[in-house]
Amino acid sequence: MELVTANGVFSPERIDTGTQVLLSSVPAPPPGGNLLDLGCGWGPVALTLALESPHATVWAVDVNERALDLVRANAEKMSMKNIKAVTPENVPDDVRFMTIWSNPPIRVGKNELHGMLGHWLPRLETECDAWLVVQRNLGSDSLHRWLQSNFPDDFSFVRATTNKGYRVLRARRH
Repeated sequence: MELVTANGVFSPERIDTGTQVLLSSVPAPPPGGNLLDLGCGWGPVALTLALESPHATVWAVDVNERALDLVRANAEKMSMKNIKAVTPENVPDDVRFMTIWSNPPIRVGKNELHGMLGHWLPRLETECDAWLVVQRNLGSDSLHRWLQSNFPDDFSFVRATTNKGYRVLRARRH
């Protein structure tokens, strides 16, 4: 499939290595419900979620309007009607997620990243998982420790896999 990307969004030339590791490491998404791609960029994760779960609603969330336009264009190219590409404030507060997949924007800084995860991870449904891919040398281990020490006991965090210098972290809400 030939997709649309552009300068000014993350990895415009190809699917980046971290996203490749994430997509090759996670189990199939739930067949329905609300699914979240946090920090969607031009949409490789959201498009994968929508393709694998055509009866789900995939929320592609990003602060970059250009990225959201690209997700919409790519969804249209692929005739996918189940993607909602929106900014964070346009996700209704009562929406809960059956899974979250993310190659989060690590370079925004720890405070911003922690704020994002602190906002979105609690929106996981009970007995559901979030999957985060983070490069080892960009702080995956310190993020893992922060998650473990800053979330309530109804969450658990494990390193699910390591590949090509990336860690895939699994957050589970019990």
